[in-house]
Amino acid sequence: MADSDASNRLEDIESTETSSRLVHRNIRNTKTAESNGSHSSTETTSHREEHAEDLGNQEIDLIHWKKHVQQVKSEVLEQMQRQLSGLLDKALMESVQTFTHNRNYTAKHGTDSTNSTNPNRNQMEKDGKVFMERRSILDELFEINHIRTIYHMFISVLFLFIISTLAVDYIDQGRLVLEFDLLFYAFGKIHTVVWAWLLMFSYTLAVPYYTLTVWGSLYHHNPLGLLPTLCAGLVLTVLQAAVLVVFPVYTVFHYQLPPASRFIITLEQIRFLMKSYSFIRENVPAILNHTAKKGEGPRFPTFSSYLYFLFAPTLIYRESYPRNPQIRWNYVAVTFAKILGCLFYGYFILVRLCIPVFMNNSNTPFSIRTLVLALFHATLPGMLLLLLAFFAFLHCWLNAFAEMLRFADRMFYKDWWNSTSFANYYRTWNVVVHDWLYYYIYRDFLLLSRKKFRTAAMMSVFAVSALVHEYVFTLGFGFFYPVMFCLFAFFGVAFNFTLNDKRTSPAWNIIMWTCLFIGQGVMVCLYCQEWYAQIHCPRTGTTFWDLVTPRSWYCTSQG
Repeated sequence: MADSDASNRLEDIESTETSSRLVHRNIRNTKTAESNGSHSSTETTSHREEHAEDLGNQEIDLIHWKKHVQQVKSEVLEQMQRQLSGLLDKALMESVQTFTHNRNYTAKHGTDSTNSTNPNRNQMEKDGKVFMERRSILDELFEINHIRTIYHMFISVLFLFIISTLAVDYIDQGRLVLEFDLLFYAFGKIHTVVWAWLLMFSYTLAVPYYTLTVWGSLYHHNPLGLLPTLCAGLVLTVLQAAVLVVFPVYTVFHYQLPPASRFIITLEQIRFLMKSYSFIRENVPAILNHTAKKGEGPRFPTFSSYLYFLFAPTLIYRESYPRNPQIRWNYVAVTFAKILGCLFYGYFILVRLCIPVFMNNSNTPFSIRTLVLALFHATLPGMLLLLLAFFAFLHCWLNAFAEMLRFADRMFYKDWWNSTSFANYYRTWNVVVHDWLYYYIYRDFLLLSRKKFRTAAMMSVFAVSALVHEYVFTLGFGFFYPVMFCLFAFFGVAFNFTLNDKRTSPAWNIIMWTCLFIGQGVMVCLYCQEWYAQIHCPRTGTTFWDLVTPRSWYCTSQG
């Protein structure tokens, strides 16, 4: 837009210069005519002299105007030059950084790091993730009026849910009061969640850091001694298992936490495990490399950098990250307001679209007919819940903490909605978790196997992801129903190999969205049916099969 305006101004300047030249030509012609008519009468001569004087004044004005036009022209050209120079400098800087990074990797490993078998894996360098300043995609898209209108449509649906709930309550019960009893129940016993989280956070902040520093100091004085390494590894493993594995499970079941509180404890448990592992995994090789050099002590990470990492919206540890110059507190407040809106949105989806359907169907015998009908009832609310979870957590929650910490790399996700393959969808849906899985499971597996078992490395990623997702849902809902495990371990693997990156037609994007709709419907349908079956048909035995057999398969009680 600025370049087009500048070009228009240049065209106006050129037209003005052309008019100036025509006026000069007329002045010269007039003076010539006056010189040829010198034998005319005295009155005519005086009139011509006055006319010539006026033309002379006009010529002086045109000279000044021409100087002004030249000055404006130079200013426009200078402005365009500054803009182009800034864009070129930015492009050259990024190119130099990439070239320097690739050259260092080539010198170290003897290979070219730019050769990637996967063209869609951006910024996934072979020697570590590269953090850079960039915005989230939705923040950029919301600046476009058309995309912002779609966002407004979702807000209008929320208002429609509120109005319909008020109308139904007024017709049925004669009152206009919104009761959020489901939210209060789901987030109950929040005080237990707070002190349990503080205990896990304090442990994760202190124990891994000081274990690393103590081990590093002992290893520096005696690099050949294996006893300090074995002792440090054993102590840290036992403490990790006790505080970040056993304790959260004990807290969830002993205090009988409600679902949302359970999910908070479980997800924070997994986050602390992944963060502490990344901290140890990134710093142990650095300490070993420094210790190998004579005369140099180990370089330990600073405590402040580790504390920052525990709150930063990333699972890859670095001593420092790109930082923004200031905090936009208005952006933080609006983002947290959006998270609150998403909570109410999810509440109305469950109350209006899920609970009435599955509470009535939970007493009917299990059959293919009831399953299919419930599945299609759950497809739309399931997809809405998926989009809400993505927007509330991956966009709003992570961006809010990134803004408060001035964390500049906001690529928490990519344009997964444009994916034409499930392989690309898995890489772009949650970049934060995908980075951890890629660097610490997939890549480390390849390093240990000397790059001989790529398929096995990929299968290990799916296995870990499936087990962790099933663990979260089992603890969150309080019953074992391996729907999530089957979707990841079986359908996820099948879709990853069949709907791969070779599928580039837009039709495959339609197929991907259709599969997402069906998958979300299956999850919501089966988990809702099992939730009410657990209420109506509580377990009477404590055998293994009583614990793992879904109650919805045979529950027909009217209780």
